[in-house]
Amino acid sequence: MTRLLQGWITEHAERRPSSTALVMHDEHLSYEQIEARTNQLARMLKAIGCLRGDRVALLMGKSPTAIVAILGILKADCIYVPLDPASPVPRLAHMVASAEPRCILAAGPTAALLDALRAAQQSSRSIAIGWMERETVAGTQVTAAFSRNDVDSCAATPLAYRNGPQDTAYILFTSGSTGVPKGVPITHSNVAHFIAWATRYFGISPSDRISGHPPLHFDLSVFDIFGTFAAGAQLHLVPHDLTLLPIRLAHFITTSELTQWFSVPSLLTYIAKFDAIPANGFPALKRLLWCGEVLPTPVLMYWMKRLPSVSFTNLYGPTEATIASSYYTVPTCPDDPTAPIPIGTACDGEELLVLDERLQPVRPGQTGDLYIRGVGLSPGYWRDPEKTRTAFLANPNSRDPSDRVYKTGDLARLGGDGAVYFLGRADSQIKTRGYRIELGEIETHLHALPQLKESAVVAINTDGFEGATICCAYVPAPGAAVTPAALRQELAKTLPSYMLPAGWRMFDALPKNENGKVDRRQLMDDFGRDR
Repeated sequence: MTRLLQGWITEHAERRPSSTALVMHDEHLSYEQIEARTNQLARMLKAIGCLRGDRVALLMGKSPTAIVAILGILKADCIYVPLDPASPVPRLAHMVASAEPRCILAAGPTAALLDALRAAQQSSRSIAIGWMERETVAGTQVTAAFSRNDVDSCAATPLAYRNGPQDTAYILFTSGSTGVPKGVPITHSNVAHFIAWATRYFGISPSDRISGHPPLHFDLSVFDIFGTFAAGAQLHLVPHDLTLLPIRLAHFITTSELTQWFSVPSLLTYIAKFDAIPANGFPALKRLLWCGEVLPTPVLMYWMKRLPSVSFTNLYGPTEATIASSYYTVPTCPDDPTAPIPIGTACDGEELLVLDERLQPVRPGQTGDLYIRGVGLSPGYWRDPEKTRTAFLANPNSRDPSDRVYKTGDLARLGGDGAVYFLGRADSQIKTRGYRIELGEIETHLHALPQLKESAVVAINTDGFEGATICCAYVPAPGAAVTPAALRQELAKTLPSYMLPAGWRMFDALPKNENGKVDRRQLMDDFGRDR
């Protein structure tokens, strides 16, 4: 049955109020405590004028406060828009301008960022600031409409909701080829369908202790949060500083007695690189899930040999189709390190279609474009009907005008085993460290640099931690003194760190093909020889 996402907390607060719901460091919150705090925040948001469908941005790191904020936003009938505090101000300003939030909930070391966003604000519309700390906002010119102390003074009794299953629950911004991030709205119904399938398929129960590793602006976090609360389980937020400390991360998995781990493959590759899994490690772990990019088969073999009693599941799906659309649980440890791991079969209510240029199914074994159909599809890109029409198409095999398919931009084939195999990107979009990146967006920002005459960006596949290495070929402008370090420094002003090229090569002129276009294949070969 389709649910409102905020309802699961209330349900378990009534059934088992004192049960632990959320853990980070030494902070433990019960279902009853989260229910009360989220009700208080929802009342505060309504008191400052938030209405059904209003966007409320989240500007804070992953924390119990952030999880309470997400649920409070939903209980106020609003839409949460997570922002990455580590992103450059111009990029965040684009997102704020697009989402037009009525309020920004902020916490932690974000005071200077709030000042910068206020200075960059393109709209005359006032955006209220909710400071989710007890202390006054220090070192900022922004005056908060309310603080954590004000929230704590609100009534903790339940609210009546006005929103429904088809209302948007959140908007995530993904990389855009034009240089401007694209907003992807996802409804309560979209998420509820996936959570219903996942909790049933994985057998998630109140006894589970589930990892919360991805950042909140990454849609894998949605499964961690709502999959946990739907089952009445415990969510253990993974501190950000453990990500690059594989031994300590492995210790965290063990001491937290996690039963489920879910992350991008690059992190699993990193742990394997340092051989960080202890002997007889992770005794409580039952399930290991990954999504967001290809997990190299040798890395999977490493994990499966060390954790023979754990089940391993590959999930696949773009943000536009809500968390994941297909799954493949690996039956036995592969014996061939070159064997590909399929993305498997569709989750309940979903369908994977491998089609040709006429939108007709290709034969098994043939390469085609991968489309997704079903209950997970986003309504379309936020306030961008043109991009929506391009990516969300009418199902050619249906007479129902509401029946749509989403063009993923991925290439795939249907195997003889009935599973779908991912073959790579059909365009310039890549995935690295689990992030989806449009190479065109990086080029857009490179083209804006006056010290460059020409530039092009390509990606080189690797089995390492990065997933894919971003490489930049460039031609300096006449008389310009250009170094890779200086270019990285300039790009870092407008792009997040994971979008900065790691490989650089200077040319007198970029190679061109017979059509006069930049010969990207030649550039890939050139960078490949450098590795």
